[in-house]
Amino acid sequence: MKVYYECAPCFLRQAREALDMATTDDELKLEIMEELTSIVGENFRKGAVSNKIGTRVHRTIKERTGNEDPYLIQKEKCNQIAQQFLPAIEKLLEEDNSLKNYLKAAITGNIIDFGALGLDRDIEALITETMQKDLAVDHSDLLEEELQKAEKVLYLVDNIGEIVFDKLLIEKLREDYQVEVMIAVKEKPILNDACIPDALEIGLDEVAELTTIGTDSIGVIYEDFSPEFVERFQEADLVIAKGLGNYEGLDEIVPSDKPIFCLLNAKCLPIALNIGVKVGDNVVLKL
Repeated sequence: MKVYYECAPCFLRQAREALDMATTDDELKLEIMEELTSIVGENFRKGAVSNKIGTRVHRTIKERTGNEDPYLIQKEKCNQIAQQFLPAIEKLLEEDNSLKNYLKAAITGNIIDFGALGLDRDIEALITETMQKDLAVDHSDLLEEELQKAEKVLYLVDNIGEIVFDKLLIEKLREDYQVEVMIAVKEKPILNDACIPDALEIGLDEVAELTTIGTDSIGVIYEDFSPEFVERFQEADLVIAKGLGNYEGLDEIVPSDKPIFCLLNAKCLPIALNIGVKVGDNVVLKL
């Protein structure tokens, strides 16, 4: 996906947040922010790819601070927190076990703000509301058609925490469509994205084979894939991808020789504008 003007301040906002988590050295923060503003200034132009700039920003923060996982504290309990809401999700899936409802469950994981759990919020009501909300873009029927033809599915996950909900959908795909599923995570930490240890923690290895994309990019950047993952990507009959970063990256490699479906909540205006929906809408989109 190409940048929108709103992306520039978002890069710097995210950079500030990551720096505050990566180091307490204010002088170092100033030095690094000077470098990051140059990176954004030199690369932010019409036609630039959003997740490529974001990836460079976060890699720079990790390299310059020596902190390989700035979001570690925020990530540590996300899977456990998500597990608390499994009974509510599973109850709704018992009432309606359609593929569309499982897709909504996976998208629900993409919208829950775990950082706000300390506030007085009825998370269970939020889950129910999201599950009952219609999809603004609904290509679930097209996905089902492709699943009936596919043998190998590549599933690109997004954040820690929401992978608990992805597990439900992956089990559904294997049981109902007899497909072989390979789950792809990040090779190294970036933002709050899932890596192999996070996937093992919730037993994703029990429902599918695990692999990594071979790097730590935000979403996917095809030229950064490891040779091994390029092979796995090419071998897949169908790709299912979660979250904004994966959408941003996959939008750049379409048309592809295989069907690609993105499951996400349009949490920011540029994504919503790019897809043609409203901010906050839930989407099952065939690229």
